Amino acid sequence: MTDSKQTTKTRTSKKAATVEASPAIASAQTTLLREHAEHQFAHELDELAKQDTRQRPPNWKLSPWAVSTYLLGGTLDNGFEVSPKYIGNRRVIEIAVATLTTDRALLLYGVPGTAKSWVSEHLSAAIAGDSTLLIQGTAGTSEEAIRYGWNYARLLAEGPSMQALVPSPMMRAMEIGQIARVEELTRIPSDVQDTLITILSEKTLPIPELNTEAQATKGFNVIATANNRDRGVNELSSALKRRFNTVILPVPDSAEDEVNIVQRRVTSLGRALELPAEPPALEEIRRVVTIFRELRNGVTSDGKTKLKSPTGTLSTAEAISVVSSGMALSAHFGDGSLNASDLMAGLVGAVIKDPVQDQVVWKEYLETVVKEREGWKDLYRASREVM
Repeated sequence: MTDSKQTTKTRTSKKAATVEASPAIASAQTTLLREHAEHQFAHELDELAKQDTRQRPPNWKLSPWAVSTYLLGGTLDNGFEVSPKYIGNRRVIEIAVATLTTDRALLLYGVPGTAKSWVSEHLSAAIAGDSTLLIQGTAGTSEEAIRYGWNYARLLAEGPSMQALVPSPMMRAMEIGQIARVEELTRIPSDVQDTLITILSEKTLPIPELNTEAQATKGFNVIATANNRDRGVNELSSALKRRFNTVILPVPDSAEDEVNIVQRRVTSLGRALELPAEPPALEEIRRVVTIFRELRNGVTSDGKTKLKSPTGTLSTAEAISVVSSGMALSAHFGDGSLNASDLMAGLVGAVIKDPVQDQVVWKEYLETVVKEREGWKDLYRASREVM
């Protein structure tokens, strides 16, 4: 009887300790610089799951309709507002989601800064509830990163065994029927890229050392991202291309869409970084977006003046960075209100990637467009302070 009471007391103490620890764990979670999508937007995902009555593919947390609603935003039947994660062509997202319901892998393709990684993460969060099964592609990525590795201490002591094998994120995704993500696929050496061919076509991962294989569970698929503008890109083999359905993510169609994207992301970043600055005025964001779009397109927004384009991509992601950097400057070295001087400090670095060619392009733009445009004299004066 005494032993039973002691056991009960011990269990109660352990339970109490767990309860006491929970606030600390929750507190640590809130101090993260950037939470994974499935945690940051958990409330939206939960609400969508409650309202989602449509058919769900095997192992999916939400139906394809709910996944696209999560990414594109919308109002549910109960009035709950789902915030848009991607602002752009609805059909692009619907094609991406539909692809993942089949046995075809998805390749998100486009110029840098078109939200490929962002869309990949949110698709995984909505479909599998886990966006962390990630392989980061680099020139040094080896076959082991895609297939599996070994615990060499155990391998030497016991020989090859499943216990000595270290599964890759790809292998874990196959075993539990979830989404594996491959970032920057074209940065991976071509011979390593082709490791994916058997996985994508046969849905198996051979383990010849153990004379066995890992087979994919229903729900498994792959989302890869790649861009065609960075240097050092390795072309995909035709055999690998056939295993993917390619969806091109374009730059935002309109200036207003791009302004909306920048405003949302800058506001979110400002909260996460706890910047003691006012949210940037819409007009300041519009000026940055206008500059980027004009230089990117090689013509002013009114179509009257042709321009030279710099060597960089001047993506939406870089516009977000320029405005965020300006907010940081105004918060810590200004009056907390974003102004032309704060913006120009980031603009110069974003535009001038090549110190010779881009310098010429930028100076010409300043003299022919910024200097003459009504209401932009403050930007022109600020440019003379940093150049």
